[in-house]
Amino acid sequence: MVRKIILAVLGILLLFGAFTVAKRTIANKKEWKPRKEKKLETGAFVDIVRNASTPITITTAGNLMAKNRVELYAEVQGIFNSSSRPFKPGTWYKKGETLLALDNKEEIIGLKAQKSSFYNQLVLLIPDLRLDYPDAIDKWDEYVRNFDVNQPLANLPEPESEKEKLFLSGRNIYTPFYNVKNLETQLQNYVVKAPFSGVLTQALVNPGALIRPGQKLGELIDQSVYELEVAVNTAYGDLLGIGKTVQLHNVAKTKNWTGKVIRVNSLVDPASQTIPTFIQVRGKGLKEGMYLEADITAKEEQNTYELNRKLLVENNQVFVVNDTVLALVEVEPIYFKESTAVVKGLTDGMQILAKPIPSAYVGMKVKIFSDKTPTDNKTALKN
Repeated sequence: MVRKIILAVLGILLLFGAFTVAKRTIANKKEWKPRKEKKLETGAFVDIVRNASTPITITTAGNLMAKNRVELYAEVQGIFNSSSRPFKPGTWYKKGETLLALDNKEEIIGLKAQKSSFYNQLVLLIPDLRLDYPDAIDKWDEYVRNFDVNQPLANLPEPESEKEKLFLSGRNIYTPFYNVKNLETQLQNYVVKAPFSGVLTQALVNPGALIRPGQKLGELIDQSVYELEVAVNTAYGDLLGIGKTVQLHNVAKTKNWTGKVIRVNSLVDPASQTIPTFIQVRGKGLKEGMYLEADITAKEEQNTYELNRKLLVENNQVFVVNDTVLALVEVEPIYFKESTAVVKGLTDGMQILAKPIPSAYVGMKVKIFSDKTPTDNKTALKN
């Protein structure tokens, strides 16, 4: 019985102690107040719109080709004997130098035989001319005296009358004369000379080879002037005039040249709807087959503004800043370049974004930064 009384008293004491501790804890506890967060404004770089006249430049490209080129073909048959320089690709030849010389010994002997036969006919003609046409004998005597089988055949004396001409035809003078002239022309084909100063880009035969008529021998190009064929959209075809200056550059844009339009094809490519345009260019560093880009100024668009293509929203809208709030303005794209766009529809003095803002929306509040103002704000736009 005493044990139960003791346990009951202890229980009452424990409850009282717990109540006292809880009351003190509640009395000492401070009231929690939520901390106010600072709302960060989105930083924005802006440009002030200044409309102006913007040149529309068409950028196109193509491969250079030598304006003067000749493919060498054989017209006669013979052994390739010699050349003024080594007949190899990359060899430069001066105008008039011998590219190829074929063996023509047999042809020379045959030509001399034909000349000798013709000379005999002239000698037999002189007595008849002396009797029938004494007024013409002097010029024919002089022609026979100057006849040389080792020299090119001179033109026959002109007959002074129709009767004299018929007389010569009856004696079969004209036919052997033209046969000899034909052989002389063919003999010239055994030597191929450079029609202009240039470099051999292709050599398909070697000395000692048997050359046959119609066989391709090589190719010679003039390195002083080139042509660039480019394709221009039909929308600008009427704006391209012969003589228009064109700026050319290589792909890396480390070298520049100036050319001019020399021909514009009237035929439109049905597949691409472009017009082949030919640009002539001279200068150091140009080579056959080089890939060049051409910047052709087609026209100038008035009251336009050029901006980064990344700033366009759905290709016809631009974000502007009105009292630190973003708004969308519709624009009319006039021309797209590689990284910029020429547009109409903006008013002078408008503030447009100079750099795109991720997740921008109409009504977004922004803080305008100047390009000169350094920013460490993590919310400011980074390119």
